[in-house]
Amino acid sequence: MDPSKWDFYTMDCYRHVGEDRLAATYAEEVIRTGTTPDGVVRRPMRVAEAHITLGIVAARQGELEAALAAGRTALALDRKSLPSLVMHSRELVAELDRRFAGDQRVVEYVDLLRSLAN
Repeated sequence: MDPSKWDFYTMDCYRHVGEDRLAATYAEEVIRTGTTPDGVVRRPMRVAEAHITLGIVAARQGELEAALAAGRTALALDRKSLPSLVMHSRELVAELDRRFAGDQRVVEYVDLLRSLAN
């Protein structure tokens, strides 16, 4: 395995098994190592998925605004692989629907995601 992807894959694994504290720790590391000190994102897809992970963790903790902000950040990054980003964003949407069903802010986020997918 490419050593530079270790934190990324570890983040994914912890997110999938519900180890939110560890998933968030690795997501923050992926963002840190994928971004230059002056704020240029060098690994946009890894960083985008890390933001999605932070959004999922926030949603699981009942923090709707933080979850939506993380999701929007992921969608706003340049150089997206839309199929991959949409797939990972669906996990965030599922968590938002589970915890905040019917909230207008969630509906708006889903609409934003749909507009990017079309």
